[in-house]
Amino acid sequence: MAETKREELLEEIQNLKEKLRDREAALPPHSMRPHQIQEIEELEEEIAALEGKLAETIKE
Repeated sequence: MAETKREELLEEIQNLKEKLRDREAALPPHSMRPHQIQEIEELEEEIAALEGKLAETIKE
């Protein structure tokens, strides 16, 4: 069961990292909008939270 949880977390992290790369690639070189930066920060926070959960499952 724990292995399944780890796999789900890894998959979700990969999906979020892909979204993050897409968002970063879509940023204009100048005149970034606040909502663009906010979306990136939210993705980074979500990735960090899931990586923390993943680390906890590895300790178990």
